[in-house]
Amino acid sequence: MEKIAHTSLEDFYREMAAKLGKDPESIFPKGLHKDIGHFNVFDIAQTIERAKATSEMPYNRRKYYKISFIKGKNRAEYADKIISIKKNALLFATPKVPYHWIPEDPLQQGSFCVFTEDFFIKDKSYNTLEDLPIFQPGGVPVFEIDDELADEIEALFKKIKKEIDSDYIFKYDLIRNYVLELIHYGQKLQPATKISTSNDASMRVVSLFIELLERQFPIESSEQRLELKTAKDFAERLAVHVNYLNKRLKENTGRTTTEIIADRVIQEAKILLKQTRWNVSEISYALGFEEIAHFSNFFKRKTSFTPLEFRS
Repeated sequence: MEKIAHTSLEDFYREMAAKLGKDPESIFPKGLHKDIGHFNVFDIAQTIERAKATSEMPYNRRKYYKISFIKGKNRAEYADKIISIKKNALLFATPKVPYHWIPEDPLQQGSFCVFTEDFFIKDKSYNTLEDLPIFQPGGVPVFEIDDELADEIEALFKKIKKEIDSDYIFKYDLIRNYVLELIHYGQKLQPATKISTSNDASMRVVSLFIELLERQFPIESSEQRLELKTAKDFAERLAVHVNYLNKRLKENTGRTTTEIIADRVIQEAKILLKQTRWNVSEISYALGFEEIAHFSNFFKRKTSFTPLEFRS
């Protein structure tokens, strides 16, 4: 049984220490205790200068959250999408979705911070970070920003860097507030429909459907298999008629149940084709297809490529 490799915090610190030419312990933040989770902040220019040949971030899933402010021409491959940035970028990454950052000129500057779920104290407005719109599935939280906003984001990172090196006893409480500011900056950049909320029955059905769909991902083992594959599967699990589910999803998202499921399966298929060495048969099985030909036809219809053409 083959599994997808994840980048853990330990892996991250080994990579960062190698890039900075330092001992891993020396870049671990002062005064951070395990009972408050993990947080750290880094300067992009320093990491690139130390490791120009390996400055490109690998395309993989990480076991931590990350917010990056990048100044310079670069390209981000987020899930199955490619975003080109000419000047300033703000990027949000979650453990669920792999991404790949590729600097395209030598003058890269900016900062990034990494943190775990446990770093945040639960708030009445959310139970987990993935309840926040910026970290919810389906979006592409990579934004090109203007100089004015870039100056504001840069000022926030400067405050974070100042506090993390300070001896202030409540510095991590203050840093949490700064990181939440960064998150809100990102959420303001999302389309209004993405962050709208409602407590009515219609939106509840939509939210439960999305939760059920995303709970099946990521696919991490070649022996793992999708259980819910059709609109009927989801409607039965939600105890609603399939027509009702379709109507509510169409009203709130503009897409049918089948379209949303297919788009999510295609996204995962692209990730597995690029990120694993699994053969097409294994990927087809994991994504719930009974025959490899059905998967190949589905993939070709959605992308205009066969699975092998996309992988190459």
